[in-house]
Amino acid sequence: MKSAVLSRALAAGIVALAVVMSAAITPARAQTPPNVLIVGQIAEPKSLDPAVDTAVNDFRILLNVYDGLVRYKDGTLEPEPGLATSWTISPDGKVYTFKLRESVKFQDGTPFNAEAVKFNFDRMLDKNGPYYDTGPFPLASFFSAVDKVKVIDDLTVEFDLKEPYAPFLSNLAYPTGLIVSPAAVKKYGKDFGRHPVGTGAYMFQEWVSNQKVVLTKNPDYWDGSPALEAVVFRPITDANTRVAAMLSGEIDVMVEVPPDSLSQFRDNPAFKVYEQAGPHVWFLILNMKEGPFADKKVRQAVNYAINKETLVNNVLQGTATVAAGPTPPAFGWAYDKKLKPYPYDPEKAKELLKEAGYDGQEITFYVTEGGSGMLEPVAMATAIQADLAAVGMKVKIETYEWNTFLSKVNAGLDSKADMAEMAWMTNDPDTLPYLTLRTDAWPKKGGFNSGYYSNPEVDKLLEEARTSTDQAKRAELYKQMQQIVHDDAPWAFIANWKQNAVTSANVEGFALQPSFFLMLQHVQKQ
Repeated sequence: MKSAVLSRALAAGIVALAVVMSAAITPARAQTPPNVLIVGQIAEPKSLDPAVDTAVNDFRILLNVYDGLVRYKDGTLEPEPGLATSWTISPDGKVYTFKLRESVKFQDGTPFNAEAVKFNFDRMLDKNGPYYDTGPFPLASFFSAVDKVKVIDDLTVEFDLKEPYAPFLSNLAYPTGLIVSPAAVKKYGKDFGRHPVGTGAYMFQEWVSNQKVVLTKNPDYWDGSPALEAVVFRPITDANTRVAAMLSGEIDVMVEVPPDSLSQFRDNPAFKVYEQAGPHVWFLILNMKEGPFADKKVRQAVNYAINKETLVNNVLQGTATVAAGPTPPAFGWAYDKKLKPYPYDPEKAKELLKEAGYDGQEITFYVTEGGSGMLEPVAMATAIQADLAAVGMKVKIETYEWNTFLSKVNAGLDSKADMAEMAWMTNDPDTLPYLTLRTDAWPKKGGFNSGYYSNPEVDKLLEEARTSTDQAKRAELYKQMQQIVHDDAPWAFIANWKQNAVTSANVEGFALQPSFFLMLQHVQKQ
């Protein structure tokens, strides 16, 4: 325990030095403190409670504070043991039994055990439970198939499902499945997200709003204490400011590099550039509840009117490909390769608008300044606005800071807006359509179907796909769903992104993951 106190004291001193240095940056390239990694994030986190969060920006912090029963194997989306050492699945696919790792403690010193696991899932799923009011839990539907969580003994926990649920293990590895300290939740209640406690490689030290989140290494981490003494996540919302901070040496890692800045980092030996494909879709949500987009012809017209090739080649400078539908090509087994993107055809768009009787009604377009996977959102919006104007659609852009934008869009567009930008990075081909395209995923029903799309056939296909244990059958169902959604056009399908990051040359052990998370346990600074 004494060594842990000394370690935290040392880290606190180092972080204090980092703050002093960052305040005194000169035009010459500075040096961040040794053994402290400074990460330039795209936005301020909403919370540090994994059961509450939905944004990859926040997940990049959470995965270093918490562990789940399972985690994604390095470089893949394949689940492997985490806090559980092994598991068995009943022949009918409805009972999952996990053996837990021995002698693991939360960072507050309380034991990790089967009771802690049960607490975590009961907290999200039991609406009558004593800690349900510490939510809301927007992704609790990841575990809606769970009927009961049973403590078999101190190191064995059983999940009884209502029906077979193919994405279950994958969802356990997602941040919503991360295990938090029950004692900390009981102590802090709804404020737990400002006082996070997990079992992970790093421990929470402080959060100064709009300035930094500071983590220090967990010397007692069950999977090996990190080499770094501390990690500091700094929200730098403006992309150009983030680039300047990277070039000046104010930060060690920058995520989501603007496309036009990649070349200057590639050509400079002081930096390393990382790129990796992953399951990402950038799209426009179209409001089907009311307004012009209630008509399928108008929605299809938007898809024809937008020059997506120009967007990915010029605005995004080749860092993305044109999207064909709601499923990213990174999910190769479930992706319909026969599905083709809507071609750029402004004359076809004008024809459809005329057939629909579109009268030139002004379109309100919600845009964000920046956020997880949003890919130059202001520049993209401006180009889209021009393309739609060219076919006779007047578009009014309203721009918001990321967390404000999310609160507006996630509540549902209703009469407030006609369309909105959005990007999702997902872990399973079930996730995005299930949370955003089902009728039961309308906002007031607890989902993210902000455009109020509804097609009973899509609902049926998604329900059937998630309960099938036959991957080939699941794949066929997802492909049928993609064909229907492509034709219905509840979204304008724009781009699939190849994620990127840049680090200083002295950063070792850094890697991008197809999950889009940052795993920093093995990172070092030379």
